[in-house]
Amino acid sequence: MSDFNRGYSRPTPAVADMGIDAGLRSFMLGVYNKVALGLVLSAALAWVTGTYEPVRQLFFTVDAEGRVGLSLLGIVVAFAPLAILLFQAFMRRTSPQAAAFTYWAIVSLIGASFGLLFIAYTDVSIFQTFLVTALAFGGLSLVGYTTKRDLTAMGSFLIMGLWGLILAMVVGFFFHSGALVFAINVIGVGIFAGLIAYDTQRLKMTYYQLGGDQAAMSVATSYGALSLYLDFVNLFRFLLYFMGGSRR
Repeated sequence: MSDFNRGYSRPTPAVADMGIDAGLRSFMLGVYNKVALGLVLSAALAWVTGTYEPVRQLFFTVDAEGRVGLSLLGIVVAFAPLAILLFQAFMRRTSPQAAAFTYWAIVSLIGASFGLLFIAYTDVSIFQTFLVTALAFGGLSLVGYTTKRDLTAMGSFLIMGLWGLILAMVVGFFFHSGALVFAINVIGVGIFAGLIAYDTQRLKMTYYQLGGDQAAMSVATSYGALSLYLDFVNLFRFLLYFMGGSRR
């Protein structure tokens, strides 16, 4: 899912003005603000669905042995973001309003499904992991923004690795193996850490490619925020495997 719309920009021009640009700063600030607001909304929804009992019972189930699962509504909410992404992928053109709706809908749905984390992990461990993820995100995004090295080849490699990771997760769903789960989480941390730097540089180049087209930049802001948001929450989820303290 994190690979959504990574190819919406045109090929990188041979020469781009990579100097100080107030327009670029404004564009990237719009992306980061949208990511930050999305994370706040997701966290609030996750807390509500994970801790408020009447709502929690709508989304999640707990069996006699204390194992947490998804209700029918929870399954719909968990898989709805993928359906939205697939629908958007087949659209030839996207308006700024549609791009914004896509972003906020996916952020809300993921946030609601993440209530499961508040059931499985302690609040303290979730907060600590979120803080570590935020610091890592800031540092990696800064690298992607400032580096003079072209990260396109690295990004292509990471995207191929992401598809391999998804396949491994499907296999792990049917064949439970502690070693496989550990490997998936280690590789997941590495892939999404790299994608944060790559997506940041890609967004920077996209700004120059759009040539001041305000409608296109509005769309790019929403989709760029979506890419970085998904990088953040996936990195957070994989780090939580190592840092999360179980409630049981």
